Amino acid sequence: MSRRDRKDEGAGEPPVSAPVETPEAPPDPAASSTSEPTALEGVDARPLPPATREELEALRRERDELKEQLLRRRAEFDNYRKRVERERQQAGTEAVAAVLKALVPVLDNLDRALGAGGGDVPVREGVELTRRELLGVLEGQGVTVESHQALAHEPAPGFPEGTVVEVYRKGYSYRDRLLRPALVKVAKGTGAGPVKVH
Repeated sequence: MSRRDRKDEGAGEPPVSAPVETPEAPPDPAASSTSEPTALEGVDARPLPPATREELEALRRERDELKEQLLRRRAEFDNYRKRVERERQQAGTEAVAAVLKALVPVLDNLDRALGAGGGDVPVREGVELTRRELLGVLEGQGVTVESHQALAHEPAPGFPEGTVVEVYRKGYSYRDRLLRPALVKVAKGTGAGPVKVH
């Protein structure tokens, strides 16, 4: 079959082409509002009746009660937070005071070693240096020498009444806590007077 014959055979048939899709037009909002039901259809669109005076007063009371409860809860939480902070600080102070109280007898022993007299000079100097350093650490933490607690009142010629004539044991305090009271002997006279440190 020649090319011309083939050409003549296909001349009577229509050409095959792909189907063409036409785009849909976007929906018209005006048309849809009239033809389709809306979500609010069937809902009463009339305005609500005005609230009565009693209803308004009830709402105000409820609002005030809720506001008062909120303020009360806020104050309770603030008090709780302050109490926890106080307790934390107090626990820290007590822990430090316990350590410092345990160091006070070490000072006593160093004082006894120095009061014994005699001995090797370098050893004595070492004890004195150790005592000064320990006392410096304690004072740096807020430890102070405590006012004296009279253990005995005795006549002491040459000393005014109320003067401390002998210290049996030094006392120490840390902030507002007494670590250990001082025990002293006080000069006795005819009248009761304040204790004076000699």
